[in-house]
Amino acid sequence: MSELIISASILSADMGCLAKESAAVLQAGADSLHIDVMDNHFVPNLTFGPLVCSALRKHLSKTFLDVHLMVNPVDHLINGFAAAGADQISFHPEASTDVVKNLKQIRHLGCKAGLAINPQTSLNCLDNLWEHLDSLLMMSVNPGFAEQHFIPEVLNKISSAKQLISTHKPTIRLGVDGGVKKNNIAQIAKAGADTFILGSGIFNTEDYTVTLSELRSELNL
Repeated sequence: MSELIISASILSADMGCLAKESAAVLQAGADSLHIDVMDNHFVPNLTFGPLVCSALRKHLSKTFLDVHLMVNPVDHLINGFAAAGADQISFHPEASTDVVKNLKQIRHLGCKAGLAINPQTSLNCLDNLWEHLDSLLMMSVNPGFAEQHFIPEVLNKISSAKQLISTHKPTIRLGVDGGVKKNNIAQIAKAGADTFILGSGIFNTEDYTVTLSELRSELNL
């Protein structure tokens, strides 16, 4: 089994002290930071630009920064976030006019390349893309807002994605984003996920260390 990763989504952090909050959650045991980039166009919300990523890179130089683009178009911001220090960049296939080109663009800039798959998006969109992928992000909510509830039907889709990964390219990491909590993380892992993105499930708790310890206990880590 791949190493299990817990990534903290800064969308749910206290924006007034983002660097401090990010450092605290990493010190408490999170493996990486997840940066949800929304443009008020592809999704109805507006969040972070490359400057935020650059600031986090400055303060947290060794931290893995995972950027999730919920924007259209993607080309310019891929360049911007790669320059700002992102380690991995994912985008939605619906937002690209040339998915292969954009995946190659991400890798050419020195980042790992991923695709984010909405609950209603068919896994058929992955046909002929496997060689260009380092990660796959399964959305378990409809993208655009924090603190949504996990959509249970996505569990079967996670299992299907895991089977496809095992067949085509077992090194691809399989992440799940949206409504991941202590009470469902084990079920999500059983379905095949190896990367778990939590926002409110960590940042809305009183003690990050206790919360992350409990999450790892659910994963038997």
